[in-house]
Amino acid sequence: MIVITGEQVPGYSVKEIKGPAFGLTVRARGLGKDITAAFKGLVGGEVRQYVEMLEDARKEAMDRMIENAQQMGADAIIMFRFDSGSISQNMSEIVAYGTAVTLEKTDV
Repeated sequence: MIVITGEQVPGYSVKEIKGPAFGLTVRARGLGKDITAAFKGLVGGEVRQYVEMLEDARKEAMDRMIENAQQMGADAIIMFRFDSGSISQNMSEIVAYGTAVTLEKTDV
């Protein structure tokens, strides 16, 4: 599956637009991560536990978006983006979205 942030894939043209594809995940911070982050906040620096949680969440959202596009019969996702938000004080949502399309190789 080709996934790009742009509108066009070099060497291809969009044959058919299948529609919006998305993948969503919601993650809750655990008490242990909050305690570690609080200590890290006192001394400064990167809070590695949260970085890992967000990296995992983005990967899961992206995998779900790709699965959604495949179910539509797409072979690429263009205009790919991430978005995030807070649901509560300790929960975050990550959504990956883009336009599912089929591509056709162009003669260059």
